[in-house]
Amino acid sequence: MKTFKNAVLAVGALFVTLGAPAQTLNMAKALDSPHYDSQRTTWSPTSDVTHMIQDTLVALDWDGKTAVPLLAKSWTLSPDGKLYTFKLRDDVQFCSGKKLTAADVIYSFNRQKDPATRSPYAWRAGKIKDLRAPDPYTVEYELSEPYSDLLVQLTMFNNSIHNKESVDTLGKDYGIKGIDGTGPWCWVSWQPRTELLLKRHDAYKWGPTPMYKNAGPVKFEKLSIKIIPEDSSRLAAMMSGRFDITTHFPTQFIDQAKKSPMLNVDEAKPNFQLNYFGFKASRPLVADKRVREAMSIGINRAEIVKSVMLGQSEAAYTYIDPNALDFAPGTKGIVKEDVARANRLLDEAGWTKKGPDGIRIKDGVRLAPVVFIPQVTIFPRIAEAMQGYMRKIGVDWQITALESGIMPARLQGQDFDLWTVTVPYLSAGELMNFYFDSSQIPAPNRMNWKDAATDAAILKGRTALNATDRAAGYQAAQEIVMKEHLWIPVMNTRMYQTSTKKIKGARAHMLFQYTFYKGLDVSL
Repeated sequence: MKTFKNAVLAVGALFVTLGAPAQTLNMAKALDSPHYDSQRTTWSPTSDVTHMIQDTLVALDWDGKTAVPLLAKSWTLSPDGKLYTFKLRDDVQFCSGKKLTAADVIYSFNRQKDPATRSPYAWRAGKIKDLRAPDPYTVEYELSEPYSDLLVQLTMFNNSIHNKESVDTLGKDYGIKGIDGTGPWCWVSWQPRTELLLKRHDAYKWGPTPMYKNAGPVKFEKLSIKIIPEDSSRLAAMMSGRFDITTHFPTQFIDQAKKSPMLNVDEAKPNFQLNYFGFKASRPLVADKRVREAMSIGINRAEIVKSVMLGQSEAAYTYIDPNALDFAPGTKGIVKEDVARANRLLDEAGWTKKGPDGIRIKDGVRLAPVVFIPQVTIFPRIAEAMQGYMRKIGVDWQITALESGIMPARLQGQDFDLWTVTVPYLSAGELMNFYFDSSQIPAPNRMNWKDAATDAAILKGRTALNATDRAAGYQAAQEIVMKEHLWIPVMNTRMYQTSTKKIKGARAHMLFQYTFYKGLDVSL
């Protein structure tokens, strides 16, 4: 592996130190998105941009668990946990100049729950029974069942407030040729896989305080977001001064970046992000739980963390971080790395014959599952390490690396056996609801996991009116799905935001993998 200095020198010639004008903030990203309509995707590269352009009713405070006022200046909750009444600010406008009212809020949530929108994150808004506007700045948000996580979930990008006029005007090009939002940044242009250009929303003055010292507007006239998939190129770009800030500084060089006189590094804390490989359990090669368990226990996570991440992560043996809300202690010990047991399980599952290359065969079929991975950052290196461990137990992973703009669409299909992402979450309940409830088939429940006991446990946690019942439900769900080995947990990743020394106020936020959030305090 190249040293920090050598990596910079090797590609430094690709960039010229431009000394960007003070009015433009230059950001480097590894990933682009197929579109920027926040209601139609789970893809995290969409979230950071839409958080800049659009606002939610409430914002997530730095502690990662408290909702604070944003578009809603206050709210109340009925005793039965079903009716939220939000009082909106009366001084908010979209980038187009249109004034925000309760009608925009009602339109946005109705659009999201409309089956035609195909919103994979609609569940984050709870089971909406009715939305009413007693006056232009009051929204009555009625649920059909209690949802104790609602306020925190309303901070997520999919619950952003949209302008119906913009959606109707752009039609299928909404989120591709433009977005009208109430956020601190406004859409200018987008060249897919190249650059997204935003400009300051001059009227913005309703940012979430005291999260930010500055309620708005932002302190730069423009924000240029360049897509640079290669780690070495982003490293050189930051070191050359071409870019001011990135969430995607190569993790293997974070320790050196912390020592650099040119850079600031801020770690997002708290931060729960799990890198995992999921099984499409309905596919023949991975339908047997013994096969799934064998792959999970046949790897050495500590070695992967050390070799790929240079120690900048922690090996994961559970789906939920032990420090997260409603973690199930009973899941500790379900995943025990044991190559000998992995081989026995595969034998028991009937994969006893081996070809000349050592790969197991059953009924004339090789144990060669198709694995989809993003072709960016750490994913290829992790997948290659996993592939090596698999071959030692007679499994031949067929890795297909996909561009970030293509992968979400490919994951909607059924032509693969495993996939990998790094998923951010706020609590055990969020991850259980998000991935394992059968109502989420085919996405994001890409495992096609349909189990009455799992659904019942998740329902108990989701509708609980007290912390004890909530924890009991979500912990039971964790134990069920972990014993089925539906995922291979690999590592709990850390998240950093790196900026040049000239940039001030760039505190890293933990919300959904991207740290910039609103960027209201960022300045020279």
